[in-house]
Amino acid sequence: MLIYQLLPRIFGNDKLPTLPHGDISQNGCGKMNDITKTFLRKLKELGTTHVWYTGLLEHATTTDYSAYGIRKDHAAVVKGKAGSPYAVKDYYDIDPDLASSPEKRLKEFGALVERTHAVGLRMVMDFVPNHVARQYCSDAKPSGVKDFGADDNPLQAFSPQNNFYYIPGEPLRGQFNMTATEQAPYREFPAKATGNDCFTPCPTQHDWYETVKLNYGIDYGGGHQERFTPIPDTWHKMLHILLHWCAMGVDGFRCDMAEMVPCAFWNWAIAQVRDQFPDVIFIGEVYQPSRYREYLHHGRFDYLYDKVGLYDTLRAVMREERPASDLSECWKQVGDIQGHMLNFLENHDEQRIASDFFAGKMEKGRPALIVASCMNVNPFMLYFGQELGERGMNAEGYSGLDGRTSIFDYCALPLISEWRNGGKYTLEKLSAPNRELYTYYKKVLRLSQTERTLTEGRFFDLMYVNPLSPIFDAQHLYAFIRQAGNEAIFVIANFSDQDQEAQLTIPGHALQFLGIPAGNHKATELLTRRKLSIRMEADQAIGVSVPAQSGTFLKITY
Repeated sequence: MLIYQLLPRIFGNDKLPTLPHGDISQNGCGKMNDITKTFLRKLKELGTTHVWYTGLLEHATTTDYSAYGIRKDHAAVVKGKAGSPYAVKDYYDIDPDLASSPEKRLKEFGALVERTHAVGLRMVMDFVPNHVARQYCSDAKPSGVKDFGADDNPLQAFSPQNNFYYIPGEPLRGQFNMTATEQAPYREFPAKATGNDCFTPCPTQHDWYETVKLNYGIDYGGGHQERFTPIPDTWHKMLHILLHWCAMGVDGFRCDMAEMVPCAFWNWAIAQVRDQFPDVIFIGEVYQPSRYREYLHHGRFDYLYDKVGLYDTLRAVMREERPASDLSECWKQVGDIQGHMLNFLENHDEQRIASDFFAGKMEKGRPALIVASCMNVNPFMLYFGQELGERGMNAEGYSGLDGRTSIFDYCALPLISEWRNGGKYTLEKLSAPNRELYTYYKKVLRLSQTERTLTEGRFFDLMYVNPLSPIFDAQHLYAFIRQAGNEAIFVIANFSDQDQEAQLTIPGHALQFLGIPAGNHKATELLTRRKLSIRMEADQAIGVSVPAQSGTFLKITY
């Protein structure tokens, strides 16, 4: 599985250059209609199976859509001009920023679903269950559905049937969005708890001040007591939202901060979704390894982020802060659930590989791509622009210059715009290094999705024996075998700036375990299609040439 993550707001925007803190009229905004069948076919060619459209749900913004019956947001509780996609203002509506005709936004969304499915891709959208925008107000909710908080008793700090947590008798206080220009201050009484579990009336600018924490029946002020019987009202509301979007054609949900919502809710809700939509997938943003198995086995998730394991280690290896041999510890920590971990090198929360804050060079991501996409059968996620070498070195506004692509501002990505090329999706306007990077990503990702040995084969780590070899640079090389049927692929990633001539020892146990016969074998290097012969004997080394900041795939058939 290969998931391609993109923000429609930025993807389709060709208005360059953009101004820091520019509004939508100054900086422009991408639309769902910019995601054409031509583009989606390009994703299919890349090996993509799923597209995660980030920021589809209507969220708080400084842009005024009151002419379309959407209540205006107070800028003091909006981050950036565009607003955070994770401060959802209406769970039943699509963000009007993304529609060519805002009054037809749901129709345009339906057309996007149809286009995605028409080219053989599946559609993933955000589900943001932990918090909502401070001024949540659904104008698109179905008949009979009540808004969050509509039946709450705000005199109670906690009630299992309240949708929010309250600080009775206390107004919300603090300096939030310092660029807000409204004459009247934002007022909230009583104050509601803030989304990042901030149970005070005074969240700071470092808190998720633009959001309100949802109540799933956990009494945080009473020793985290769980009050799940009867089923809390928030559970019913959230299940209805999930089923609503499934009925609209959504194939999967990336569940934001899933670990901040009780596992019991996921067990209850996902089971009921799958009763009606058995093929829908759930991807959880969970950062506590000690809870991975709980959210997979009890919470029923299909996949969880492998952030604190593989991502963090690969980042350190790319930055030459840790040896490549440390990567072996990553799969050991999640061995029994390896196939359920979602690998990635970039996403909207993380810095771009090519940024000065991360690796500084786009080429340094190439060996990491090999490891993350090919070391096991688990899925890989690609962030839009990563395959082109996007650097994230713009100060778009709220985010400042931090090596990330802002999710809070109206902005555009020059490399994406050049690749879009007026809807042609050619590489002709890109520089030679960026074209080469795209071609490299395409080769590796297509291998990861089309070679049976890589899509379903067994994994065998070769690092436990090779660091002992005097002609194997364990600081910069990482080697493993993938095997299926009568095929095996020997993979060596090189994180060094120098080409490597390595002696790769193949332990006898590996040959025996994988059923690979010793002797002479004809091999194909899959990236270059170069043919060569290798001789394999138990506990003997084979000579392998591995290019700098790249890797080698030696495939044999026996």
